[in-house]
Amino acid sequence: MSELKKMYRTVIDDPFPPEMKITFGDQTLVYRKKTWKIKDPNKDEVIERGLRYGENPDQPAALYELVNGNLVLGGCEFIQPGNGLVSSITEEDMIQAGKHPGKTNLTDIDNALNILKFLMDRPAAAIMKHNNPSGVAYGDTLAEAYDRANMADRIAAFGGALAVNRPMDKETAELVSQNYLEVVAAPDYEEGVIEILAKRKNLRIIRISKIENLRKYMELPVVEFKALIDGGIIVQQSQINKIRSKEDFQPAKTVYKGKEYSIKRMPTDREYEDMIFGWHVEQGVTSNSVIYVKDGVTVGIGTGEQDRVGVAEIAVFKAYTKYADALCFKRYGIPYKQFELEVKQGKRDRSPLDEIDEETKKARGGLIGAIMVSDAFFPFRDGVDVGIKEGITGVVQPGGSERDFEVIEACNEANVTMVFTGQRLFKH
Repeated sequence: MSELKKMYRTVIDDPFPPEMKITFGDQTLVYRKKTWKIKDPNKDEVIERGLRYGENPDQPAALYELVNGNLVLGGCEFIQPGNGLVSSITEEDMIQAGKHPGKTNLTDIDNALNILKFLMDRPAAAIMKHNNPSGVAYGDTLAEAYDRANMADRIAAFGGALAVNRPMDKETAELVSQNYLEVVAAPDYEEGVIEILAKRKNLRIIRISKIENLRKYMELPVVEFKALIDGGIIVQQSQINKIRSKEDFQPAKTVYKGKEYSIKRMPTDREYEDMIFGWHVEQGVTSNSVIYVKDGVTVGIGTGEQDRVGVAEIAVFKAYTKYADALCFKRYGIPYKQFELEVKQGKRDRSPLDEIDEETKKARGGLIGAIMVSDAFFPFRDGVDVGIKEGITGVVQPGGSERDFEVIEACNEANVTMVFTGQRLFKH
């Protein structure tokens, strides 16, 4: 076990070349491997290395930045050099390196930016864990956005990666410093903020100045690669999210056996706002997925399941669990599970937990009035029925199922509104 712990702290050598070229027909893209001169966490010396390791500490890995070449395929012009975000981080940007960055640290930040690029109109925060959001939120201030994102799932946020879309101020930094995070990324840090954050010695503090211009990345496609077990590669163009405003949604309607079915109630302005927010968060969630959002914050996030009704139920379970934990932490300063353990040990009375359980049940885990978002169509009504049972008022989904009619009927029976996007958001 001690050897495994040592592996997590060790920066391993990688065998990858300093330069990589990819040729598409007669077009060539040139990439340069990123290395940084950072103090070795185990030795009193500065070393020059790239990534600490890959997804696991026994996997060498490398980060490459696009430095030359413009790619145009089928009339589509792909992102050009000079637009680097995570791949362009320098020693100066890596204000505090902590234990030296690994692959997951940087891919978490990358996916956080992939979500935040749609949320630039207001202060927003995204906390990531294993390349999925644990909490995403808007706020009137950055501190409020972070606090809401953190409290949306305080449990999963432990050891996560945070990205924010505004320069970090002292109020936000004080809240961040109370929790254990692996990485913090912001467009800049106001005076005195670094001193607050640096109290966490292993925290990686990163400046990515181009966060302030994230909006432009909504329209810049990239080439995505998937390596197969046989050494083959699948290449695809990254998806461009079609939804920008409420006008981009389609009122849910379909024709089945000659009969037209349509949603009876159109969304309110508040529901539209959450629908847009939820759809933009959804495009950063691993499929199959269903999420619930309310008032500009995630309530329950279900990721990576094989069936849609199952992931809808998992997201509900998580919403209830996180709601109860947040109540317990706010009132007693400890997690729900710790309180529960101390009850079993005879150190605390059970009645406060019973009150929390009752309040959570009454509030249905915060799901009353929430919007249900699915990255693909519902093949049957049982998926939306899960959300309707918990008090949701709206649904966002691509549409296109043979049984859209029964999903529409389910919503109409409950006076729940629903819109189609005409686009699915699978992410694997």
